[in-house]
Amino acid sequence: MKIIRSKTFTAERAWGALDIANMNGITTRLHWTDQPYKWHVNDGEEVFVVLDGQVQMRYRENGEEERVMLEVGDIFYASVGTEHVAHPQGVARILVIECEGSV
Repeated sequence: MKIIRSKTFTAERAWGALDIANMNGITTRLHWTDQPYKWHVNDGEEVFVVLDGQVQMRYRENGEEERVMLEVGDIFYASVGTEHVAHPQGVARILVIECEGSV
């Protein structure tokens, strides 16, 4: 049993994470960042939930780059093969659920 106050979580570096749970190879992690990530494709599906801040999610669909601004409470689902990159607008805290060891 644990309680996590996500609004007060910080990390020593961008995309630093707090491991919350590993359920049969599916990890749940709380990330803190103030910098963009990198373009990537996960090894499986990914659920990306903005808990604090704003994140511009960029993704490629049919060879075209798309952008969407994610606000607190918004969820981005990356299906297998979705190339994407997160660009926080200032400080953001993000809950990520994905296969263990994914990029």
